[in-house]
Amino acid sequence: MELMLFHGLIVAHILTGTTGAIAFWVPVIGRKGGARHRRWGRIFTYAMLATGSFAVAMSLLTLADPFGTHPHLAADYDAAFLRGMFGWMMLHTGILTINLAWYGWLAITNKANHAANRTPLNLALQYAVIAAALACAAQGWIIGQKLMIGIAVVGVATGLTNLWFLHKPRVERQDWLKEHIKALIGAGISVYTAFMAFGSVRIFPELALHPAMWSVPLIVGLALIIWHRLAVERQARPRRRAVA
Repeated sequence: MELMLFHGLIVAHILTGTTGAIAFWVPVIGRKGGARHRRWGRIFTYAMLATGSFAVAMSLLTLADPFGTHPHLAADYDAAFLRGMFGWMMLHTGILTINLAWYGWLAITNKANHAANRTPLNLALQYAVIAAALACAAQGWIIGQKLMIGIAVVGVATGLTNLWFLHKPRVERQDWLKEHIKALIGAGISVYTAFMAFGSVRIFPELALHPAMWSVPLIVGLALIIWHRLAVERQARPRRRAVA
């Protein structure tokens, strides 16, 4: 029964993750601010919230019963490894995905009222991702998986920088727009990383822990974030000169 539930979560996770991975590119490379951008942005956000939630559920089942949820890996890995990679690290990435999708959505929704971003849920998600990241790093240290420590840095940095922005007393238009871009592209990085890294365990197990499987989505995502943030800065310059 538990294995059937786990497999059901995998199917749901793949379906919502694939939807998000496809929807991601429409607002990223398309015309900004229009009805199409908003429609596909909503689809992406909802898909990421669902994908992250399924990942959290899968991670909790793995922590409770690593061999029962991953019987095909029992001959190659011990319980500590399965709990670490598919329990603690997936818990971290799941919370990170939910965090980024919700934070990025609120940044654009509350662009005219920055204080409205400081909801109990949004603030709690920042502390949750930091806590999950620290737990992931600690477990990575215990089982000797440096990859877990490296990915945890992303969670800590996300939570701290988001908290800094949320408590910022005054923001300009380009500030919330940059946060929106950072968060939602970050969520896109998360889903593509999951497909390439966690998915490779089932298809190419020998490549699952290879740095390239984790670095490619990160490099592409960071390039997109930098590109769009620079575009926001270019658009902001004429407005600043007009005000001056």
